[in-house]
Amino acid sequence: MPESVPNPDVPGSGFKERVYEIVGQIPKGRLMTYGDVAGLAGSAYASRQVGQIAHFGPPDLPWQRVVNRHGGLASAYTFGGLDGHKASLEGDGVTIGDDYVVIDFARRRWRPGQSEELPPETTPTEDTQATLF
Repeated sequence: MPESVPNPDVPGSGFKERVYEIVGQIPKGRLMTYGDVAGLAGSAYASRQVGQIAHFGPPDLPWQRVVNRHGGLASAYTFGGLDGHKASLEGDGVTIGDDYVVIDFARRRWRPGQSEELPPETTPTEDTQATLF
């Protein structure tokens, strides 16, 4: 049976405060998903609640660094919808595709305890490229 999803407006639950703390730690150029934040805040099934908290949360936190599970941007981003979310992330040095999805999402995904530095880009070599024949 799935865990209960916290109501972020219930005083004393601490969920909202944990979300604020986690989002505040995300380094420039790195990203987390709504589900990543929810899980670290204590409720893995509360990704929608994290989105709600982000929409109404303190504007000084780096909410632009939270994206969906595919690296997609939020159409309801508080500071200008998709284009505002894109501009904010580009200001962090993140490249966004025409489909409003982070180009190198897997590389930029971050968890507390990891280095703030981006892992090196991997480029396929002749030895590692798949061939059709």
